[in-house]
Amino acid sequence: MELGSREKAILALERRAFPGPGAKERAIREELDLSPVRYYQLLNALLDDERALAHDPVTVNRLRRIREARRAER
Repeated sequence: MELGSREKAILALERRAFPGPGAKERAIREELDLSPVRYYQLLNALLDDERALAHDPVTVNRLRRIREARRAER
């Protein structure tokens, strides 16, 4: 089974760089019609999905490393 269009859009948004504070949150609302809180919930679940890893291994592995580093800081 393949990722849906929303999951692919979330990964595509994570590949982008944003120019300043608030720009990413604005893109989340405008492009995906999601609240930032819901977006990050979906993103976190997506990082554990092997289909996401197969679709975009570079982005998923980068985000997994960031998540693990933040968990280690706690």
